[in-house]
Amino acid sequence: MECIFCKIINKELPSKIVYQDEKVLAFEDIKPKAPVHLLIIPKKHIPSIDQLREDDKELIGELSLVARRLAKEYRVSGTGYRLIFNVGKDAGQTIDHLHLHLLGGKKLLWA
Repeated sequence: MECIFCKIINKELPSKIVYQDEKVLAFEDIKPKAPVHLLIIPKKHIPSIDQLREDDKELIGELSLVARRLAKEYRVSGTGYRLIFNVGKDAGQTIDHLHLHLLGGKKLLWA
């Protein structure tokens, strides 16, 4: 089975892309948990944090910087936002492609 996020990267599936460069793609989550819910992914297929290699350090930094940029663009940086990596099924990871959730636009509580 092919990765749904890789299909989005390759424009084989539609998505509302809000940012992209040579290494990173960001798009709106189709099942948002907050008024702002974006997914920020590397274009390189990495299944999860557990599969990161030493040479992926810079890429993780890029994801964080894109998140900061998007938080400003979506005007949630002033009030606060949450960044989440879910790692593994028990943590809620449903797509086996590393992705960073950016949530904001309301007061976020712990479930």
